Parts: sequence; C-alpha cells; structure tokens
Amino acid sequence: MTTSQEELLPTTRRALLHRIAVAQAEGRAPSLVAAVVRGGRTVWHGSRTSMDGHAPDENVQYRIGSITKTFTAVLVLRLRDEGLLDLGDPLEKHLPETGVGEATIIELLAHTSGLAAESPAPWWERTSGSLRPELPDVMGEQPFLHPSGRRFHYSNPGYTLLGALVEKLRGAPWEDVLRREVLEPLGLKRTSTRPQEPHAGGWAVHPWADAMLPEPVEDLGRMAPAGQLWSTTDDLARFAVFLAKGDDRVLSAESVREMRTPAAPPEAVDVLDGAAYGLGMQVQRRDGRLLVGHGGSLPGFLASLTLSVQDDVAAVVLANCTSGPLVALAAADLVRIVAEAEPRIPEPWRPMPAVDTAVLELAGPWYWGTNAFALRLTADGLVSLEPLSGKGRRSRFRANGDGTWTGLEGYYAGEILKAVRRPDGTVDHLDLGSFVFTRQPYDEEAAVPGGVDPDGWRGSDSF
Repeated sequence: MTTSQEELLPTTRRALLHRIAVAQAEGRAPSLVAAVVRGGRTVWHGSRTSMDGHAPDENVQYRIGSITKTFTAVLVLRLRDEGLLDLGDPLEKHLPETGVGEATIIELLAHTSGLAAESPAPWWERTSGSLRPELPDVMGEQPFLHPSGRRFHYSNPGYTLLGALVEKLRGAPWEDVLRREVLEPLGLKRTSTRPQEPHAGGWAVHPWADAMLPEPVEDLGRMAPAGQLWSTTDDLARFAVFLAKGDDRVLSAESVREMRTPAAPPEAVDVLDGAAYGLGMQVQRRDGRLLVGHGGSLPGFLASLTLSVQDDVAAVVLANCTSGPLVALAAADLVRIVAEAEPRIPEPWRPMPAVDTAVLELAGPWYWGTNAFALRLTADGLVSLEPLSGKGRRSRFRANGDGTWTGLEGYYAGEILKAVRRPDGTVDHLDLGSFVFTRQPYDEEAAVPGGVDPDGWRGSDSF
C-alpha cells in the first residue's frame, strides 16, 4: 500500500487536516495521527502534536486496545471456515471446564453470552496480567450477569475465552497464531503484542489543568486477545482494506461480510444511536451512512478504525491519551468528508459474459399476491428480487447449481428460490420459502395456495 496524497483534492485534504486539528486541540491530546483509505489504498495521512518537530508519521505505533478483538474474531472465523468448530457450538465442547456452561462461540463473538464486562478487581487494564494467570482468575466466581443469548452486554473476559479457544485448537499461543495466520499474510509488519520503536508513550491529561501524567504499560497476559495489540495507521489502513474486501489467504469476502453483519440484539439506547454489533465488529448508522469497524482504549491510548463499504472509504484515528478526543467521531467525520467531497465513481456497467436462456425467461415482473416485484439478472451471476414500489423485502440470490438460488441478505437470507414448472416445461410460478410468485396478480393459471376465485377480478357493480 502506498501513500498518494495527491489523489485527494486540496480542499479535501485541508478539510481532513482541519478535522484532526480540532480533535487534537479540543481533546487536548499529546499527539493524534490519522489516515484515510480509498479504493484499497492509503490516500491521506495527517498528524498533530503538542511537541514541535516531533509529529508522528504512519509508522509510529500506538496501542489500539479493543480493536484487538477484531483480530481475535478473524482467528475464530478461520477455525469455523476450516470445519474445526461451528459458531453455534457451546464453548465447553472445545474448551471444557471454563465455567461458562452452554454459552456459545457466536454469543462470545457478539457479546451476548451474558458474561460480565470486566474481570474481577484489580482493574485489569492498569495491572499486570500475572495477577490473572489462569482463566478462572479472569472469569471470577460469578462470571454471568445475564442469561446467555438474551441481550448485548460487552464482555472483555469473553474475548479472553475466545483467545484460549484459538490456543487450544491451534496448539500454539494466541499471539503466535495471530502473527502466522493474519499479520504476516496481510503484511502488517508494525502490529505487535508489545511496543516496538518508534512508538508513542501513553499519557493521562489532567481534566482541570493542562498537565500530563505518564500511564503505565502493562502486559495483559490472559486478557491479551481482548486488547493487547499495538499498531500504526499504515497497518490499520491495510487491515481496513481486508475488512472491506476479504483476502482468501486469511478470510474470504463472504466471511468478512458475516463479521460486519449485526449479530446482537441492540439495547434500547443503542437503537436510538443506530448502533449494533456483529462478530468482532461494531456497526453504526451515522448521517445515513452505514459504518463498521471497532474502537479501542487502554490507559494512555485511544483508537478508532471506521469504514464505509458502500463509499469504499475508511479512516483510522489514534491518540496517546487516556481520554479527551472523541476519536470514533473524528474517524466517522473523516469518512464523511471524503465520501461527500469526492463521491465514489461507480464502476462502468458491463453486460454479463454469457446468458442462460432458462434463467433469462424468469426475468421481469412477478407478483406475490398483489405486491409487484421485479426479478433481474446481474452481470456478477446473481439474481435480484425487489419490490417495484422501492419499499419492502428484497434480496440477491446466488445460484446453487441445481436450478435453485439461495438468498444472501435481509428477510430472504438463506431461503431457497426455485422456479416450479408445469409438465410441458413452462414456468408455473416461483417458490420462495413457500411463498408463491406469479406472472399476474393471483394468476388463475398458476398453483396459488388457497386457490383463486373462479369469477376473477370484479368491480363495484358486482357487489
């Protein structure tokens, strides 16, 4: 990945610089560094610092806290894709005697396991991981606060368990597996479990005075899979590209899309904020734009990675202070600035490489009762079904190779679409999860469940 700031307009670059300058000044951050990715490449990098002549660049490490969870989730999805586990498996099936009973792997990924948010005292972020050498030390005597699967409750110990699961099934330490399976294939050479020069120091800024206090740097031990990592804007920019597009060396585009899909029931306050949680990724709708990524914090550091897949824009913001700058808001604003100032140029329309006439005859209008839908064939080999009104259930479908298609999203995700033919081979209707779609509203020639009144459609004079 190369940095080419000339690819953005001067006015856009100035707006980006202004935004991080405001974040650093108003948030009173010792330093703040940011990057923007567009089209799979870093197109802008900027930084602000309280020390003249010491502006950090894209290779300076900052601690990224809970963005580590997204890396851990990738490792778990890899295990699933290799058939070593099912996300619906109870953790105890693979990692017995943890004390979490029937809590499943997907519940741990989505923070719906019911586990407590933190490990027992003392505060794990500011004390050595040696105080919690084993899993029972992390979980405590009463690990559950809520019934499993019932509500979203963010849990750091939950990701400790996922890290232990990775270690058990791979037979190697979590950090070794992470380096071998994710960091090295993606070229994330400056992402590590311990700080490597050059790196920023972490600071606490006094809330009522312009004074600073150095924060301790602790090895989190067992809690490492929840927040241990250090990284740079350059490495996280590369990681953002992976989270948008996938990489078959690490995780397929389909599995990465699954990570970005909400998997947890939102709390009432989250509904108001438009926030949700996927599998190791935060999901939020802001200013009409769907943003995914993750934030992170540890004493002395704040971090945010945010991307809009639709706009093909991502942003990373890192700061070396315990509190102050709203880095998640700043990252979202960087995405918005680029997306609005320089909208994504659509790819040229291209026809499909070959036409299957048996599928082509299905294209056009269909009716579910009296609701009008359009079925279209697209150049990527998919079939789309959407309401002509523009509102209602819609989905794309992937061919299964046997004359049926599987829904990819929304209400019809996983549902089977098939064409039901008459003995002479002509199409009678479409069947979608038992729903019947006909060429005419309640087509009397088609097999409509419940039948069609033999007298047909009528006007008021018939009543």
